[in-house]
Amino acid sequence: MALLATAKDTHLHRYRQIAEVLTRHGFGFLLGSLGLDRFSPFHHELPGQSSGNQSLTPPQHIRVALEELGTTFIKLGQLLSTRPDLLPPEYLLEFAKLQDEAPPFDSDVAREIIETELGQSVETLFLNFDAEPLAAASIGQVYGARLRDGTEVIIKVRRPNVVEQLEEDLEILHNAAAALNRRWELAKRYDLLGLAQEFALSLRAELDYIREGQNAERFAANFANDATVHIPRIFWETTTSRVLTQERIRGVKVSEISALDEFGIDRPELARRGTRAILKMVFEDGFFHGDLHPGNFFIQPDSRFGLIDFGMVGTVNDKTQDYLANLILALTRQDFDRLAEAVLELDATKQRVDRAELRRDLEHLVRPYFGLPIGQINLTPLFNDAFAIIRRHRLNLPPHLALLVKTIIIAEGIGTRLDPNFHLIEVIEPYADQLMMRLFSPRRMIKKLGQAGVDVARLGVEIPQQLRQLLTEIERGGFEVGMKPNAFEPLLVRLERLANRIVLGVIASAFIVGLAILLSVFRPPGWERWLGTLFAIGFFFAVLLGAYLAWSILRSGGSKSD
Repeated sequence: MALLATAKDTHLHRYRQIAEVLTRHGFGFLLGSLGLDRFSPFHHELPGQSSGNQSLTPPQHIRVALEELGTTFIKLGQLLSTRPDLLPPEYLLEFAKLQDEAPPFDSDVAREIIETELGQSVETLFLNFDAEPLAAASIGQVYGARLRDGTEVIIKVRRPNVVEQLEEDLEILHNAAAALNRRWELAKRYDLLGLAQEFALSLRAELDYIREGQNAERFAANFANDATVHIPRIFWETTTSRVLTQERIRGVKVSEISALDEFGIDRPELARRGTRAILKMVFEDGFFHGDLHPGNFFIQPDSRFGLIDFGMVGTVNDKTQDYLANLILALTRQDFDRLAEAVLELDATKQRVDRAELRRDLEHLVRPYFGLPIGQINLTPLFNDAFAIIRRHRLNLPPHLALLVKTIIIAEGIGTRLDPNFHLIEVIEPYADQLMMRLFSPRRMIKKLGQAGVDVARLGVEIPQQLRQLLTEIERGGFEVGMKPNAFEPLLVRLERLANRIVLGVIASAFIVGLAILLSVFRPPGWERWLGTLFAIGFFFAVLLGAYLAWSILRSGGSKSD
């Protein structure tokens, strides 16, 4: 069933755009699977052979294609850059280059949106409002302004018609993922449809500025007692789902090393403080920033970390913490069987995996690190090798866990950029110890026992009712048990052949014995002249049966060896 069977007429123009871009970058071979081949104006080419820039690699072609397709696909590439369990490093590197930039839209339109949303004129709401935008992103545009009390703020205004465009693209991506799941076994194994649905939820959350403001306030509450981290204040009286007003943070981006040196900032200390803040989000708060690229970090003149852009966040629940603790426990004890089990428990798709081979791969990965001083262990190459194993065994990790690991990798990257001698594992070690202590803490044990008690009580209530329903179905004749003995078929065939041989052997033996008895007992007049003939006939049939029995045994042995 073609993808277009589910498409509305209003999507046809967009389908043509997508088909043209894919073909121009050498991915026309995908159009047949997507049902878009009729829209391609070019011949199908292989990646790297496009009629455009032939110097680009396949990952670069995909990145440029995503940029040409606009907001939704740029966001998709950014999301995929957080999934090292799905893509190899060269693709992750290219997708990480995707910049959420767009041409600015008319500032008069932005003023209209603000006044419509807030019900007052811009002049009434703000002491001043910059005529030119500070930045233009794919979803919103940012302006500088001052509140009536003189507070410096930035105002994010959502682009007009962006929701309609994103919803159209999300429906197209959903249809494409469904088509690929039907036609491509690898797509089904990695659950592309589930990934498309997860992406849609994440992107729709970014469209809602109220949710972004709530995320910012949650971070502010988590860092209320940490004077080294500055989360901007949200001004709710001038905030809606389309307009966000927040405190303006000024400072130097964490990537601007020369500017930090000019300010005389202690970069090694800054690296430790910044990574501790990130690890606190992950291991203590269970609520972390999901888009920690260097542009969202500012170093203020007082050396505080200013953090912005809270549209994408991740969470770490108790179950994930237990998984992480089990991984750490298996590593510290060098228990590779337990390590393989822990990795398999994190697999969202529960595919069949060769556990012995997975164990060997994990042991080969981890064993060289045992005995090394902690300062000599870099997590990023370790994680990259681990994800290579995950991809090789076709495991599929939950999105929040992949985002968590990506966040830790980014934390190490920020630390080493600020201080080349920085080692994240030295900072992460206390958090790992705390994680282990929480796993075996009396409070956690009591909580688990309490939950187990609730589950047992629920089963005690539900089982009688379910048994009653089962007995009712049996009485009505509506209960059937079916078996598919496909796995037993070879054994049944062999048993049948063995039984046939036994029967044949018994028949041959009975024939010989019966013939001997008949010849010794039954002696009619003149029987001597038929004695030789009867013996020859009996001997012939006995040899024939024996030969057939031997031939069937030899044939069975030959087929088995084949």
